[in-house]
Amino acid sequence: MAKEKVVLAYSGGLDTSVAIQWLIENKNLDVIALAIDVGQERQDLEMVREKALQIGAIESIVKDVREEYVEDFLAKALKANSMYENKYPLLSAMSRPIIVKHLVEEAHRHGAKYIAHGCTGKGNDQVRFEVGIAALDPDLIVLAPVREWDLCTRELEMEYATAHGIPVPTTKASPYSIDDNLWGRAIECGVLEDPWIEPPADIYTMTNDARSSACDIPEYIELGFEAGLPVSLNGERKSFHDIIVDLNLFAGRHGFGRIDMIENRLVGLKSREVYEVPGALTLIQAHKALEDLCLERSVLHYKLGIEQTWADLVYNGLWFSPLKEALDGFIDSTQKLVTGDVRLRFFKGSCVAVGRRSDYSLYDYDLATYDAADSFDHKAAKGFIDLWGLPTKVWARQRRKVGKEGEV
Repeated sequence: MAKEKVVLAYSGGLDTSVAIQWLIENKNLDVIALAIDVGQERQDLEMVREKALQIGAIESIVKDVREEYVEDFLAKALKANSMYENKYPLLSAMSRPIIVKHLVEEAHRHGAKYIAHGCTGKGNDQVRFEVGIAALDPDLIVLAPVREWDLCTRELEMEYATAHGIPVPTTKASPYSIDDNLWGRAIECGVLEDPWIEPPADIYTMTNDARSSACDIPEYIELGFEAGLPVSLNGERKSFHDIIVDLNLFAGRHGFGRIDMIENRLVGLKSREVYEVPGALTLIQAHKALEDLCLERSVLHYKLGIEQTWADLVYNGLWFSPLKEALDGFIDSTQKLVTGDVRLRFFKGSCVAVGRRSDYSLYDYDLATYDAADSFDHKAAKGFIDLWGLPTKVWARQRRKVGKEGEV
């Protein structure tokens, strides 16, 4: 009798490599390993594919979804200026929905009843995977080996891997957990679990130390946008994907894009997270600068709240949700005229917008200037102030009746 099949979200790291053997031994399942290429910087995905077969998977698949990731996922994130807790550009949270999408597709293609992931019981990703899978196919059964097994520490996982001849990149001397894609790198575990300890220099691969001589000379770039998305770098037309790659290199060389934060996880605990996001932070900063020029005041102010809600939804695993879909519609409507250029200066770990221009700019020089070209009607201000302050004046008169004049 043929075994049931499980499609495993496979990264080639410690958790998912051990999970292949565990699913075979403990669940008696045929494992189909699925590795998704979302722009990981370090991995030879062909080696990842072969390693899954060596461990015992009956099939090992690698899918290059970088263009889809950029056009259908990161494009939405940039338009939303997505920053969880106004700090973190959602690099891990952004890759999970596209991985979920392809996990479900492969489960359907192979007639698999199960999908498995390598997330722990106290992380955010377990929620993102399982809620996303349920949204796309509520009948699939999700297995979470790391939540079930007795290998409750990374040390025990490494011992299990050694005992079963499973090659893994993590060692006791270098115990960091790293997740990366086009949008940046996330680093945790090891000495980083002590929030008092400064991150050691060797954890960084995308960004120079801003104190180094490599960051001593300021450099400028120009980014061109059309309808809220980048289309050119220094006057040269490029794809969004290529612009991200170029900015990761350029901004990283100037030491821009490091984040060291205490993050509030969905499951209720605080965690210390270190990120390298040079390209993502550069693009969000430039996009915000152009929006300042092109969006009407009330739309810009209202969008700020929408952006935080959007980021919370995605961080909390609700990419495939009706509210997220509705917010995408609002955000898209705001981006129609967010077209123009932004000039940025990089220097010693900083990135500053120093110029912006647009054919759809709402900035009017004649209204803003204080020189002879001033076209603002100063006399109209008195009537405006009288009407604007009228409710406050009426309220203040009533306060007098109860002896509260002048109090707050």
